Amino acid sequence: MSLVKKEYRVPFVLVTSLFFLWGFAHAILDVLNKHFQDVMEISRAHSAGVQVMFYLGYFVMAIPAGLFIDRHGYRKGVVLGLLLYGVGALLFIPGECWMSFGFFLFSLFVIACGLVFLETAANPYMTELGDRRTAASRLNLAQSFNGLGCICGPLVGGMLLFSDGEEGISIPYAMMGVIVLIVAWVFSRVRLPEVTHAGEEGERKGGLWSRPLFVWGLVALFCYEVAEISINSFFINYVVEDGLMNARDASVALSFGGLGLFMCGRFAGSWVMSRIRAERVLLFCSAGTVLTTLLVMSHSGVMSFVALCLGYAFEAIMFPTIFALALRDLGGYTKRASSYLMMSPVGGAVGPLLMGAVADRTSMSFSFIIPLVSFAVVLLYSWRVNTVISGQAPKRKGSPT
Repeated sequence: MSLVKKEYRVPFVLVTSLFFLWGFAHAILDVLNKHFQDVMEISRAHSAGVQVMFYLGYFVMAIPAGLFIDRHGYRKGVVLGLLLYGVGALLFIPGECWMSFGFFLFSLFVIACGLVFLETAANPYMTELGDRRTAASRLNLAQSFNGLGCICGPLVGGMLLFSDGEEGISIPYAMMGVIVLIVAWVFSRVRLPEVTHAGEEGERKGGLWSRPLFVWGLVALFCYEVAEISINSFFINYVVEDGLMNARDASVALSFGGLGLFMCGRFAGSWVMSRIRAERVLLFCSAGTVLTTLLVMSHSGVMSFVALCLGYAFEAIMFPTIFALALRDLGGYTKRASSYLMMSPVGGAVGPLLMGAVADRTSMSFSFIIPLVSFAVVLLYSWRVNTVISGQAPKRKGSPT
């Protein structure tokens, strides 16, 4: 079975490039968090404002983005998102002149608003470029390039922000801004075919909120974001405070040890899901995240570091897989449902705030109770969704196991 329909291969390649861009924007936040603690002498809970403001943008802009894309289509949504992303990144140049934490947060909010448009358009678009049964595998493949961007973000940011030369904080963002605006110009010139969503009959059978896979998926995505962003935000803090390495080396370890495994996990997940049902893979991986997070909490030194990095491999497939499962058979509701699902990254604002507060009052190790509880919710979701889908879809000869 072909992963992507022949007529959609070029759009698939073009839109996949967007996944790299927002992966870079997300991952560089984790370096920025630690950098603000050092330069502005603020607490871990205060520096978590970086994630709070960034992911608040998702919550605020998700519904408007969905309405805009529903009315004007995927391509215009992508172009507008890229423009907001580019402008927000370039705002770091005047921000560095003023060295105002509040202005930096506003710049990040503008970037986040742009990313909402990109993700609200690109994620559901990918699920529709081939057979429904391969939607999760296809989205995981595209999201693998998000993982590549996640590797480059801490690597570039760490080299620039934690270097001996004290390069300006605006340098990586100015680079991002110029590149993103060039990509926006490219997308404004190309034709991106609109996808017609099949199964409009679903609208006559009940509203969007009557779909259990969607509702449970929304909750699971929120909890996943709480866990993922919390761990990313304090990875460098955890490794440095455990005495394993300094901040600059920790940013490299985050790129290759954590996010490198994250990218490999998505590539591997895409391949595995072409042979094994996505919901079964999700169940296995969610159990893996619970186990590795428990190890991080209960040990220190090399063992905890290995468990911390392995957790990235297990969590890699969660967002695209839950997203694809939540959109299954929604028909004409797909674009609207996508905008609701893109509100879930607000968990990235809640998680670091809670984890930072717990860390300030106890220890970095114990603060991993926040991602542990969140991954446990995803595990419960994956068990439930396996039960529902298995009951809905009896085995057919030749279908994936």
